[in-house]
Parts: sequence; C-alpha cells; structure tokens
Amino acid sequence: IEGKYGAGKSALTQRIAYGLCEAGYRVTLVSTELTIRQFLTQMHSLGYKRIETHLLSERLLFLHADLGKFKGKRELLKRMMEAKVMWKADVIIIDTFDAILRNDATFDALIRQDKGRSAALQIISFFRSMIGKGKTIVLTIDPTNLSEDVLSPFRAIADVYLEIEMIEVGNEIRRSINVNRFAGMGEQVGDKIGFSVRSGIGIVIEARAIV
Repeated sequence: IEGKYGAGKSALTQRIAYGLCEAGYRVTLVSTELTIRQFLTQMHSLGYKRIETHLLSERLLFLHADLGKFKGKRELLKRMMEAKVMWKADVIIIDTFDAILRNDATFDALIRQDKGRSAALQIISFFRSMIGKGKTIVLTIDPTNLSEDVLSPFRAIADVYLEIEMIEVGNEIRRSINVNRFAGMGEQVGDKIGFSVRSGIGIVIEARAIV
C-alpha cells in the first residue's frame, strides 16, 4: 500500500487488521508511529469496539517500533526477521515499512553503494520464504522516501498493489485508492475507490469507478 504522509495508509491497515481478526485470523501489526495507547485511542475513535478482545485473546499482536529510541541506525531488518513471535500470525502488517528501511544500518550502507535494488531483493527473498509458509505480508510505504530502484522490486512482487491518492478540492481533501494490481482478477483493470475516514465509523467507501 503506497501513499504519501497523511494519505490514510494507517487507517486502511487498521481496518484490514480489525476485519481479519473479526474473521478469525491471527494478525501482527507493527507500527513505527503509534504506541499501544495511541493505537487503542485511534481504534476506539474509528468505532472498532472489540479491539481489546482481540488483543487479550492474542488474535492481534501489536508491536510499536520506536525508531526514535536509539541514536544512529541499527540492524532493524535483521532483528525483525529474527523476531519469531512476530511471524507466528497468519497476516503480518508493517506500517510504515519505509521508515524501518531508512533507519536500518545495513540497508543504508547498501544504498550509499548504489545497491538499492540488491538490498530490496535480499529482503524480498526473506518475505518469499514467509509467504511459502502460508503467511500474508502487508507493507505500507511512502514512495517519496525511497528511490525507484528500491520501490520497483516490491511493486513487482506484490499480488495486490494499492496506491492512495489525495486531491485537495477547495477546503476538502478527497482520498482515493488506485488498484494497480490485484492477483486473480483475470484481466487487469484500473479500479479507483473513493473513501473517507470518519470518526466512530472508520473507513467509508464514497465512490468507485472502473477506468
């Protein structure tokens, strides 16, 4: 899921996580922005009332990646891959993944050597091994923070590739999801879904168009 800062990536992944838990799946949600208190406050504001039930039953594992806790860059990707508890769930959501990449020491070193694509492929290799074990991985990315040679491999491997757009109309910001790829649809279509995030309700589909 791609989108600039404030596009609604977190709100969308929170709805996905909650819906999956309601359907009986186990979900790990990693957030680089929200603490558990902030997460609960936001989920309640969106009307997801059974969130504590899912946390207490361990159907939902919430992890806060506090990137500002340490000075300098650390081996975040290595630690993430070795965190076995994180990968026990059916679905693993990382929001936002580009923040982890930008603060990882090894990834940063490869970028400085113009080996961004190689670095991305190494990560994808690990993701493939997890997918081979029946896991589903959802990543949110702000494309303005990564180069095209890093983004391209992740876009190419994705079964589902969504792009969130924001358009300012007067004093109103309108959001839409462009479905750039959805595996299993048969023929490829351009699907644009307008949506909003409303207090007490959550994600609301405003309009949908096939182009």
